Amino acid sequence: MLRQYELVERVKEYDPEADEAALNRAYVYTVQKHGAQKRASGDPYFSHPIEVAGLMTDLQLDQQTIITALLHDTVEDTLVTIDDIEENFGPDVARLVDGVTKLSKIEAMPENERAAENLRKFLLAMSEDIRVLLVKLADRLHNMRTLHFIENESKRRRIARETMDIYAPLAERVGMYEYMREMQALAFRELEPEAWKTITDRLEQLRSQDGGQVDAIALKIKQALAEAGLNVEVSGREKQPFSIWNKMAERHVSFEQVTDIMAFRVLCEDEADCYRALGVLHTTWQFLPGRFKDYISTPKTNGYRSLHTSIMYENSMRVEVQLRTREMHRRNEFGLAAHWAYKQSDKADGQVGWLRDLIEIVDASHDAEELLEHARMAIYQDRIFAFTPKGSLFQLPKGSTAVDFAFAVHTDLGLATVGAKINGRHMPLRTQLANGDVVEIIKGSHAEPQLSWLGFVVTGKARAAIRRAVRLKERDEVAAIGSKLFDEIASRVPARIGKKAIRAALERLDMEEPEDLMFAIGAAKLTDREVMEALIPGCTADFEEDEEWQGRERAVSIRGLTPGVAFELATCCHPVPGDRIVGLRRKGETVLVHTIDCLELANGTDTDWLDLSWGRRSHGAIGQLAVTIYDRPGTLAEMAGIFAQNKINVTSLIQKELDHPFTTYEIEAEVQDLAHLTRIISALRASDAIAQADRR
Repeated sequence: MLRQYELVERVKEYDPEADEAALNRAYVYTVQKHGAQKRASGDPYFSHPIEVAGLMTDLQLDQQTIITALLHDTVEDTLVTIDDIEENFGPDVARLVDGVTKLSKIEAMPENERAAENLRKFLLAMSEDIRVLLVKLADRLHNMRTLHFIENESKRRRIARETMDIYAPLAERVGMYEYMREMQALAFRELEPEAWKTITDRLEQLRSQDGGQVDAIALKIKQALAEAGLNVEVSGREKQPFSIWNKMAERHVSFEQVTDIMAFRVLCEDEADCYRALGVLHTTWQFLPGRFKDYISTPKTNGYRSLHTSIMYENSMRVEVQLRTREMHRRNEFGLAAHWAYKQSDKADGQVGWLRDLIEIVDASHDAEELLEHARMAIYQDRIFAFTPKGSLFQLPKGSTAVDFAFAVHTDLGLATVGAKINGRHMPLRTQLANGDVVEIIKGSHAEPQLSWLGFVVTGKARAAIRRAVRLKERDEVAAIGSKLFDEIASRVPARIGKKAIRAALERLDMEEPEDLMFAIGAAKLTDREVMEALIPGCTADFEEDEEWQGRERAVSIRGLTPGVAFELATCCHPVPGDRIVGLRRKGETVLVHTIDCLELANGTDTDWLDLSWGRRSHGAIGQLAVTIYDRPGTLAEMAGIFAQNKINVTSLIQKELDHPFTTYEIEAEVQDLAHLTRIISALRASDAIAQADRR
């Protein structure tokens, strides 16, 4: 454990102007407040915040961050309050301590909720001050170093899983690879003890057999580069057990088949030397195609910059080599923290642009599960690079589509997307992008995100924005149905309903806006009786239960609403405009629209029934047909010709029965209305190729 004077000396080494008295006061404060508390290891509890502060000095962080590290557990584990911190150490330290403390108060929540809430608090706190994250990562790293002292195995595994799923990826996301690697190694040892032991034993075995091979390869690389006039440092290392385990899982191979276990790092004087050294390596040894990555010209989102390549060394040994400058190396290992020198805090903001996307995800996510899903997508996935027509570069997860790209450029662009050109060619929106693609997004003035997009988008930002837009649209359309129902309900009360009565009803129902009332009616959250009582208390005293729906004199029109949002067309009867229809409405669900003669209506006895109408100019639906054709050459083509002549788009054609000389198909097709569907059935029946045609 660092002594008081040692901690102060560390800070003064890189920040001579640091307030020595404030640092001493914070050290003494945490020792006094934690008092006789003990850790699972038996050490005094205050040793933990002191060690965390020591980790912060290794990163040469500012005085406020060091003090925050010393005090980060006092509010949670002692009687100290945030007001006490502010009074003794100022508002900035109090704000930072509060940000770290909020992240630590969630341990009692259910696992998914806790993880989701951790992410939410993390992202919001980080958006205000990234130093909150730096302290929390150091806090978690030190806790992982002492994890083995906790006797409860399930608690150890929970902490390790949380570290692997959230903290290590966040460390990687801000470029703190040293923290990430150590967290992963410690968590992996706890979560997969047998795999960890097997791999470490094999690595030890290789180490004993290689006869200094790592040093020999490093020397060979340095000699080859020195002969080309390059002054470099070369170091070799084995990959971490977790990294090897991941590679084995991804490639479905055994340990023996993982050939690139060794990696070498070449530190050059400047960027030009990095590229010169790369050329020397590729001309001296065989280069492995597809294994070269240039993160100098196109850095990772977290600011990581380096050249990665793989070469075939002697005896067909695969060797991975990373080339970078010394300054790049310093920043790569400690990422964002390396940019946060005590006088350079204003320069770190550019390194956390990815936080904006995560904050949007927090705002748009509906619940804990959704937030976890979206944020994990934004944090974890491998990246590809794509360009706008003007040359702006965007990094996206592998598997991203044109829609993901549109939302990456700007949420408003994603919401207005109707089409895309990829490398100058019109392509479907679901097309997955490749590295280097140039993507041009086509906007529409009245475009809206489609629910079907959720089937292929992969970025958390896109999924969150689409779901939010669909939810808002659903609310508007359900409220529109509710408004129509409200007019009919209001016509049954013994008074004329005006704005005053509606305001009074809102107060009785504890609602704020008329739209809230209309949505509650449309979503069946309120019955007719409850609405009438809210409008005119006592007016339903003589209202019989079986009269609930008898007063409705006109059908509710669904014109202007979007299928799949406020209502859905039942797949059992496939109603089309022109059919007599009825709606089944369950609490919290969309209205399910059936034809009046659908047999499934008998199963809707526990639901509200709505008398519906299509409204004027309603058109467009899926009609379902059963068509039996003669099993001979040309008949299927003739049937297709009839569809084409009648401007029918077939969306599904399934062979249901083969009974020579007949074949029966089940067909779903887009039709305008009932008359259009009737015409196509008549045309099919008139053909010599068709034995039978009926609507299903």
